[in-house]
Parts: sequence; structure tokens; C-alpha cells
Amino acid sequence: MKRKIDDLREDKPPIALPDTDTKSPSQDATFTDFELDSRILTAIAGQSFHKPTTPQALAIPQILDESILRTKETARPSTSALVLVPTRELADQVLRTIETFTAFCQKDVQAIKLSEQLPDEVVRSMLASTPHIVVATPSRACSSIKISSWVSNLKILVIDESDLISSYGYEEDLTTLAASIPKGVQTILTSATLSSDVDSLKTRFCKNPVMLDLNEPDTEGAGITQYFVECGEDDKFLLIYVLLKLKLIRGKCLIFVADDVDRSYRLKLYLEQFGIRSAVLNSQLPIASRVHTVQQFNQGLFDILISSDEMEVLGDEADSVGEDDETSPNLGPDGQSHARQHGSKDIQAAPPKKKRKSSRRDKDYGVSRGIDFRNVAIVVNFDCPSTARSYAHRIGRTARAGQTGTSLTMVVPSEKFRKHIPTSIASAENDEKILSKIKKQQVASGKELKPWHFDWKTLEGFRYRVNDAIRAVTKVAVREARMREIRQELLKSDKLQRRFEENPAELHALRHDGQLRSARTQPHLKDVPDYLLPEGKKNLTANDIGFVPMKKVDGKSRKGRIFKAKGKRSGGRKIDPLRSFKARPKAK
Repeated sequence: MKRKIDDLREDKPPIALPDTDTKSPSQDATFTDFELDSRILTAIAGQSFHKPTTPQALAIPQILDESILRTKETARPSTSALVLVPTRELADQVLRTIETFTAFCQKDVQAIKLSEQLPDEVVRSMLASTPHIVVATPSRACSSIKISSWVSNLKILVIDESDLISSYGYEEDLTTLAASIPKGVQTILTSATLSSDVDSLKTRFCKNPVMLDLNEPDTEGAGITQYFVECGEDDKFLLIYVLLKLKLIRGKCLIFVADDVDRSYRLKLYLEQFGIRSAVLNSQLPIASRVHTVQQFNQGLFDILISSDEMEVLGDEADSVGEDDETSPNLGPDGQSHARQHGSKDIQAAPPKKKRKSSRRDKDYGVSRGIDFRNVAIVVNFDCPSTARSYAHRIGRTARAGQTGTSLTMVVPSEKFRKHIPTSIASAENDEKILSKIKKQQVASGKELKPWHFDWKTLEGFRYRVNDAIRAVTKVAVREARMREIRQELLKSDKLQRRFEENPAELHALRHDGQLRSARTQPHLKDVPDYLLPEGKKNLTANDIGFVPMKKVDGKSRKGRIFKAKGKRSGGRKIDPLRSFKARPKAK
């Protein structure tokens, strides 16, 4: 994966650092080589970070000229740094990271977050304390400068995920910020891809950029084994059931569905029919609930997270699947054009196409990029993404920081589209065309999208159970579950927020993977009969299949006691004849 870091200053000539110079910093380099403040080094050691990564080793020396701790002694109190991020979830994570690495110098480095819509009086009070670092989305940063002129003494501007900022609808806010920020500010742009949006930000915010083009083939994205499977729309539900119930998927699983909130709740309720617990992440939930859901997922409190990816239009890739593929940019695994990856100046990508309007309800929300999901073992594209670029960003949630991971994408062939109306979605009509673009993207970057072969006949025995579960998840059940969870999360977010600030340990008592119980429950679906199991799964133990309730085994309970309930239950109560088929006439 490539990481673009533009250190933009007016007092430096442009410098181009080719990939060959950025691949091999000293293998023995440590954080002490950067002459960082001892308190920062202590915090880094506390996080068990021993050696800098390639981006860190190359970018930190370029950035340190404007260190807040170095200039604090001679400067008057003022806000020195602004960090712009595209989503509120990412704003929370950035703030937590800053607080982690400044834990031993909190008096000298204070940070606040402006990502929620707060009253003007609250914002004015927060800025009046002259925090050293402000983390904000562009819309909140823009509205805050109308309340206070806190950016007048700004020294550092960081735009994280700069290739996404414009895609999230912040164009007008960025124009206002560019006119308000003083000249000579050190501007740092970080981006996973090169796009026209990044070029536009360079032109708007700086002159003479120092660009670090970082190619790291051994880090993010390199360890992903990619599979796809062609199946009918109802077969998706059959396949996900078998994968999860038979424990063919182990570890943390991130499931992406189409950009439809109802779709995520439908899948959650469907899995609940089989006793499979999961959590939902979408833009309608309160921001505090979203952040807490991601935290619990990262902590391992639950393993299955269903996300409705409502921000799939990223970068400048053409969205119209009917266009000729030859006119579209040839994208690498990180969404970057193949020409740019190899430094070619003779190949020109097609001009940016008009972006599709997203159906998002919260422009500050996005899942496939920005949010830090940790230790994800597999990404399942339950619904095929709408673009090849979105695919690259989705699967990038796994195999991070040198780890390995797997992705599985379910694709509906054109001949099977709309063959099962209850499970059909409109976007599935284009799955084959999107898959073709994804394959080209991966081949261009030396990767391969492999077909996943298995015998569908071995799954047919489960189909009647799947059909029962699908019928139970009605539109009414989805609507009620959706409203119930929103009410529950609002209660947790509003009424308990202050208590959680005073008692942070109690946050662990709130779980986001609870059952919604809106659909008609069918207890028999939660257990898998032995006769349905494939041959290789006949000898599963209780640990393999999860909780096993108390039941008869050869006339005995699990504790060895004989069941001899003749007309009585345990406790001495008689069986009600109206509720039993074992009633006998009284002896005369």
C-alpha cells in the first residue's frame, strides 16, 4: 500500500523522493534517532512500539521543524495545530491517539475535538482555553471560525485521508478554511491514494510540496487472500449461515452490505434466528454509539460486525458500469492508477467522471475508509461494492500492519438476478460488471481474485432452515428492530454519557451485539442436527459449536441422572394434561 505524505511549506523547493529511496530506511532505526521529547518516547514505549515504520521513518524528520513542544517555550499561548478528518468516528480515534502519546505532557499539549454540532457557547468556551491541537471535520472547523478567530496563530495544518475530504461534500467548507488560515502554515496531507482531489488540495493549501511517495509491498494489503463466489441472491443467506454456524470463519469478521440501513438489520435479524449474535454499524446510530461499537469490536467483545457502507463513492473512478473499461483509470489495490504506481508520464488516466450522489444520511459517516478496525480476520462482501475502488478500501480493513487476512465477495450472476424477490436488491444487477473491473484492478497490481470452489450439494440440506429464517424476517420486523435499536442507543448515548465519563469501566456493561427479537423466533433453528453436517464436521465437540443446552443423552442428563418424570415435573408439580400428549385417564 502506498502512503502519500505531502509536507507543504513555502520556504522549501520542491523535492521528489522516488520509491527506490523510500523503501529501505535503516533497519536499526529507532524512535530515539528523531530526538523526540523524552515524554513522547516514554508514551511510545508504553505502546510497545519498538521501531518506526517506513512512513514514520521518512515523514517524522520532515515534520519536526514545527514541533509544538519545541516552540512552546518561546511562543505565546495559542492553538498551533488543526487536524482535519473526513468522519466523526475518525476524529474520535485521532483524539484518543493524541491523548495516548501526550499522556506524560498533558499540561504542555492539550487537544480538543470539534466534530459534533454543539451550541455556540460551548464551542466558544472550548476554544477560549487555547488548546494546542484541534481535531475536527471540515464542516465543524468552518463553523467554529465564525465564532472565534482561533486559527489566526495556526502553525500546522494536517489533512488526513485527503483523497476523501472532497468526496464527503466538504468542498465549500475547504474553500472557507483555505481563505481563513494564515500564510506560511506547515501543511501535511496524508492519503492512501493519489487522485485529482489530492492535487486540488495541494493547489489550494500550499506551494512547493515535499512529496514522500511510499510504496510498502510488505505491509497493508499484501497479505490478503482474495476469493469470490458466484451465487444466487438467496444463496448468499445460505452461504453466510453455513460459514458462521459451522465455524468455517474464525476470528473477527467484518460484513459489508449494500448502502441500505434496512439491509444491515435484515441480515442481523436473519442471523439471530440461528443464535448468531452480531452488531450493526450505520449512519443512523448516534455518533457515540458508533464509536463505542467499533471500540467493543476492536476489544473482542463480539466477533461479527455488519456495516452498511453508505460512503462508497470514493476518488474519481467512473461509477457508470456501462462505460467502456478502457476509458477508466487502471487502478491498483489501493485505488491508485497503475500509471502513477510505476511513475509513467506517458499514460494519461481518463478525466474525472461525475460522482454519483450518495444516499448517505450523515456526510460525516464512512466505514470502508477512515475507521481503524483492528485484527480483522476476514472481510465478507455480502453485497458486491459499487466500484472497484470501494472494493479496495473494504478489503483493506484486514491484513493491516503486516498481518494476513482473507476477503470473500459474493457476486450475483446476471442470469440469477431477481430470481428470488424477497432477498433481491437493485445493485446486484451490476455485480458481474463490477467484478470484471475488480479483477482488472487486482491483476494490474500483481494480485489475484480467486474463485472459491465448493460443492453446493452439501449445503442443500440447510436450505429449508434458511428459507424459514428468511420468511421470519419481514419488512415490519426490520422496521421495528431498526427503531428499537435507535431508541436504545439514543438512551445510552444521551442519558448515560455523563455517568460513563465518571465511571468509564461501566461502558463494558453495554453490548452492541444484543438480540433485537423483532422477528418471529424459531428455537429449532439454533441447533444444527448431526444429519445435516458434512462428513468432515460429524465429530464436532461442544467447544466447536458453542453453547449446548441441557438435554437427554441415552436417557440421562449431562450430569448422569436418569429422567423419570412420570406425570410430574421437577419440583413436584403435575403436568397439565391440556399441555401434554402424555395425559392418561384416571384409574377407576
